[in-house]
Amino acid sequence: MINVTENAIIEVKKFMASEGMEITSAGLRVRVLPGGCSGYQYALDVEDAPTQTDKILEANGLKLFIDSFSLQLLEGVEIDYVSTVMGSGFTFKNPNATGSCGCGSSFSV
Repeated sequence: MINVTENAIIEVKKFMASEGMEITSAGLRVRVLPGGCSGYQYALDVEDAPTQTDKILEANGLKLFIDSFSLQLLEGVEIDYVSTVMGSGFTFKNPNATGSCGCGSSFSV
């Protein structure tokens, strides 16, 4: 299961509304890609619809589109949106990660 905090859901829904996307069919694609300084990196995109092979999860009315490769690496992940003096953005807490880079955008398992 993936946990998406209320702050993250609010930010994604605001972005989707500003793009004129329909919340009933559109969703947040959450995926893991090879790369980054630790081996894997997270990627978030909003999309109008899932692909045929996506697993579709829901978090407080927000659809999550996740491919099978990413799903196995995202089990138990918490996605949050934080705002600090240094900036704002999405963060990931991954209990499966055995290491990560200094910027927090890539991880190893």
